[in-house]
Amino acid sequence: MARKKKTRYVCQECGYDSLQWLGKCPGCGSWNTMVEEIVPEETQGAGKGGVRLGLSDAQKPQPIAEVETRDLPRFTTGSPELDRVLGGGVIPGSMVLIVGDPGVGKSSLTLEACAQVARQGKTVLYVTGEESTRQVRMRADRLDALADTLLVVSETNLETIEAHIENTHPALLVIDSIQTMLRPDIASAPGSVSQVRECACTLLRIAKTHGIAAFLIGHVTKEGSLAGPRVLEHIVDTVLYFEGERNAEYRVLRAVKNRFGSTNELGLFEMREAGLVDVPDASKLFLSEREADSGTVIIPTVEGTRPLLVELQALVAPTPYVPPRRTSDAVDIKRIQLLLAVLEKRVHLQIGACDVYVKVAGGIRIDEPAADLGICVAMASSFAGRLLRPKTIVFGEVGLSGEVRAVSQAELRVHEAKRLGFRHVVLPRKNYEQIADGVSGITLYGAATIGEALKLAMPREERG
Repeated sequence: MARKKKTRYVCQECGYDSLQWLGKCPGCGSWNTMVEEIVPEETQGAGKGGVRLGLSDAQKPQPIAEVETRDLPRFTTGSPELDRVLGGGVIPGSMVLIVGDPGVGKSSLTLEACAQVARQGKTVLYVTGEESTRQVRMRADRLDALADTLLVVSETNLETIEAHIENTHPALLVIDSIQTMLRPDIASAPGSVSQVRECACTLLRIAKTHGIAAFLIGHVTKEGSLAGPRVLEHIVDTVLYFEGERNAEYRVLRAVKNRFGSTNELGLFEMREAGLVDVPDASKLFLSEREADSGTVIIPTVEGTRPLLVELQALVAPTPYVPPRRTSDAVDIKRIQLLLAVLEKRVHLQIGACDVYVKVAGGIRIDEPAADLGICVAMASSFAGRLLRPKTIVFGEVGLSGEVRAVSQAELRVHEAKRLGFRHVVLPRKNYEQIADGVSGITLYGAATIGEALKLAMPREERG
């Protein structure tokens, strides 16, 4: 008599499973995402049923003080920006997940990295599940990414891919994309929770066992988050988000998880006809088209260890409509509303009834508190129609009572401004007291309140 197959219902958004179908997932609250999947039969492991496992000395628990801590070997991808975000290069045996919108350049970035690694004499295996090998070759011709040890195969069956890995012994493996991979022993469609999770676990085992660095390319949902189960982010060692509008000139690579480096680093790329090009001096590039005008402020942000000067623009205009508009694709709208309330309450600017538009040149998104003071100064400058002091940068955190609070890495921000030819800095009073003696060649103005900062940034004798 044939054994009846066990089934369960799994949410395709978060991976929550249930014995019965539910209209709304209890895990993530999504509707109509529960899909029936067949549960694979469990096999009894070697450690079950009273069988004693033999452990080698390397597998036995040991005191933490005796664990080796030597630096992990790394090899470069040929891209300083990608190496920076990864923490200094690629570690053999690590698994990196690269996520981004369709057309943002994920495949181009990884193919260029594959070619650079192959030119170092290492074998690279590029597995594509979405394109043919001819399409990959056409892209490689355009990117000048041809190398003798760069191998490409179009395959989705994970068992076949594992056989290719055993035969080629690559140093770097690229899977494009993880949502197209299929394990034949799992009775569900490619891209489902079970397939994505089990394929990722299998690839992780292969990478760790053979010391292969693996890059997985993943899709995103319409909300911009990783498509598929959230458990995928926990399986891999590093998660990189590749951001940027399809028609925009610049791309930003951010690490949201990194077991071998910092998650605060940022990589910048310029999209050209011949592919992605590293942008080593982004501050100079973002400021190259700058023109002095009211509502324009230069603010220094810090991403990891990298200072970055960006141009922030604000446009404040009266409007007869209620409620007034607050629009920005670079700064959180709730943050703008909070800073507008501080300006109206503490500085008595009648700015609440105006439309407010905030933009950052180059498409960079700003989310650190050090930009608060720059945003306030830009909005006040546009509202009053006054220019800032020439060659001035502004930074600091703004509190609800109107005080300007100190921020981290103030000296690093000041030195970057000095390198690019700025002569004046408006910064929090506490930061001024900490670094004033160690900085020369640039004038510092310490502000304790937002009203004081506005007077220092826009002195009346330099009215526009």
